[in-house]
Amino acid sequence: MKIPESPPKFDDLFQELISGSPDRFREILSMGIKADTKGNYYHWDKLKYLKNLPDEISHREWWLGIKLARKTLYKPLPHVDKYGNPFVYAEPDCVRRLLHKIDIHGGGEIMGSEQIANPHTRDTYLINSLIEESITSSQLEGASTTRKIAKEMLRAKRKPRDNSEKMIFNNYNAMEFIREIAHEDLTLDIICRLHKILTEGTLENVQAEGCFRGKDDIIVGDAFDPTVILHEPPLAKELPKRIKNLCDFANSKSDATFLHPVLKAVLLHFFLAYDHPFEDGNGRTARALFYWSMLRQNYWAMEYVSISRILKNAPAKYKRSYLYTETDDNDVTYFIMYQLEVIVRSINELFDYFKKKAQEIKEVVSIIRKSPELQKILNYRQIALLNRALKKPNSIYFVGSHRGAHNVTYDTARTDLLKLVDLGLLEKTKIGKAFAFLPVDNFRLKLQNLDH
Repeated sequence: MKIPESPPKFDDLFQELISGSPDRFREILSMGIKADTKGNYYHWDKLKYLKNLPDEISHREWWLGIKLARKTLYKPLPHVDKYGNPFVYAEPDCVRRLLHKIDIHGGGEIMGSEQIANPHTRDTYLINSLIEESITSSQLEGASTTRKIAKEMLRAKRKPRDNSEKMIFNNYNAMEFIREIAHEDLTLDIICRLHKILTEGTLENVQAEGCFRGKDDIIVGDAFDPTVILHEPPLAKELPKRIKNLCDFANSKSDATFLHPVLKAVLLHFFLAYDHPFEDGNGRTARALFYWSMLRQNYWAMEYVSISRILKNAPAKYKRSYLYTETDDNDVTYFIMYQLEVIVRSINELFDYFKKKAQEIKEVVSIIRKSPELQKILNYRQIALLNRALKKPNSIYFVGSHRGAHNVTYDTARTDLLKLVDLGLLEKTKIGKAFAFLPVDNFRLKLQNLDH
């Protein structure tokens, strides 16, 4: 990845224009240039190539106007870079617009959706979302197991077979750990425990699990060009103080100043990743802390949203949002904008998933509605299984996987499957030492004629 070009220095641009043409400076001020031109929070690395500049202005003059507007919005943050300079952020219209969307669509609308409002299906969707975030967050860090195999492992609660599966298994356990501690204050101990859960059995240096790095030889490099250094984190000796400061920021509840809860969660993500306190697993830990912060601040609907799924599809943009901040006056708004866009897209994908699942299950529901007896017999878990069997008649079901998919007890899962055997829809067999359940031949026809 190419490191973005740093913008022209504001003081240099200011002096250049003031000394060369004070009248021109006044003209730029009168143009009303916004911090987020046309709703975009451009970095110089992109803006310098844009065409159709306003009022025949040069790129350098345009950048000066933008920076003047941003400086009036900047607010300092209680965390500094490795040189002691504070991070800043702004809330231009583009940021506030995205925050509004998240508040509207990411809260009540998710919790009020049929799938989440229904207590019978809520656990199923929560398990699916935890699995999705566990898989994609691990894949962002190099896990190579397919989603199909990973889902089978987590639902069946079987032990991971290789390093990639361990990463995903650990990530799932970490997400459950976050749910358990969501109401607790963040501490150095909790961050280290979270890291240990995330990395257990996956690091070359076992001693590094749950421990801050003790050396300064850790860098963030480019995956494709080992000669490119993208980030050199703060010194190891500074980490206890820096992470303590991060915890204070995460736990603060000041009435004097208001910071939007979603911004706090996003900034916590950024600070942990910037400080890079561990030898490995910093990205996973940072994303996990984002979820912790959202749940702590009562954004419970975010349990059902996977941000890593979006990040995985565009990892270069994810990294670039950090680099834009570091190359432009520690302005974290670049990272904030990207993360807010990711959250909004994740929420939209969740609703698309709801619609898809609702459409898929209509066929099974329409068949069941024709039979009053079937309506009394089948529960939502069995209906979900029958729907999957219609789409994939070669599927194999185990008590463990059915249990994991719906977060029910072993006995409940076993009863579900045996009832479908009694109805003549599944057949019971043995694969290895475990009992397996398969859709019967002519499954669709037998389902349609079950009560006729």
